[in-house]
Amino acid sequence: MLQDTAPQGVTEKEADNSGLTFEQAMRRLEETVRLLETGELSLSESIERYKEAMQLVQFCRTQLDRAELEIERLLADEGQTAEEPGAV
Repeated sequence: MLQDTAPQGVTEKEADNSGLTFEQAMRRLEETVRLLETGELSLSESIERYKEAMQLVQFCRTQLDRAELEIERLLADEGQTAEEPGAV
């Protein structure tokens, strides 16, 4: 019997994205958008690509949110805030 390898509450496609870097996900997203914009895909393929694109967008947002939190933590350790002059 096959077991679901994705963690509970995570779809199989989301688990596939977990091995991606932010840059790889962005490239996949850009390629998916390019394909959708051609208008050459069937309706069902377009819907599948759109679903994948939305998952990639969520993955990228999560990565950006994590990076922002890390920067805020680093700045807090130095006694700065992101709004102060000279802050990253």
